Amino acid sequence: MGAIHLIRHGQASWGAADYDQLSELGAKQAAALGGSWEAGGFQPTWSVCGSMKRHAQTAVPALDAIDGDLYDIDSGWNEYDHLALTRVSDPADRPADAREFQAILDVALEGWVAGEAGAGQVDDGGAGEPFSAFESRVMGALDVATEQAGSGQHVAVFTSGGPIGLVASHLLVGDASLFIAMNRVVMNASVTTVIVGRGGRRLLAFNEHTHVPRDWQTFR
Repeated sequence: MGAIHLIRHGQASWGAADYDQLSELGAKQAAALGGSWEAGGFQPTWSVCGSMKRHAQTAVPALDAIDGDLYDIDSGWNEYDHLALTRVSDPADRPADAREFQAILDVALEGWVAGEAGAGQVDDGGAGEPFSAFESRVMGALDVATEQAGSGQHVAVFTSGGPIGLVASHLLVGDASLFIAMNRVVMNASVTTVIVGRGGRRLLAFNEHTHVPRDWQTFR
């Protein structure tokens, strides 16, 4: 039996011009993940990272802590464009209250997932890709990771909350119907574990984050 460990990036830079950078706290969360791996003797046999900066900035300190090998890059693990979906790409337009933003995001996600616009055209909700394309690329990336997760193998995937929520939904109910609910609660620098065996893929643990000190735990 093998395992795939889905790691959400550390906290990104919400109020900055470039969101796609770890905040100071996000860097600490990534280091805490690496420290827990070092203490527990964890060593992935293969690592892969989305192509976003916050993914790499989480992977590097985590893998450095255990003298791990370099990671491959698979953009299939990239997040959907949540800033475009909510139309708050300009930092000045972003709500300071994370709960206020989450409410806006939930509404935007519901429309995006529903997916159908007038005249039979698929609506990308402003995200640059329809939900069906997001779903296809994430599940395709999971298939690639599964190929690497043979017996005794441990795959580390550095990604975002959206792909993790989507994978969890598919493994629990066979479709994306739980995607929004699962996505909402994925914590920064958390680890979700999928086991791979003869019976296929199964969700073993979701959103494990006890390695992050309580004062450092964040959802956004």
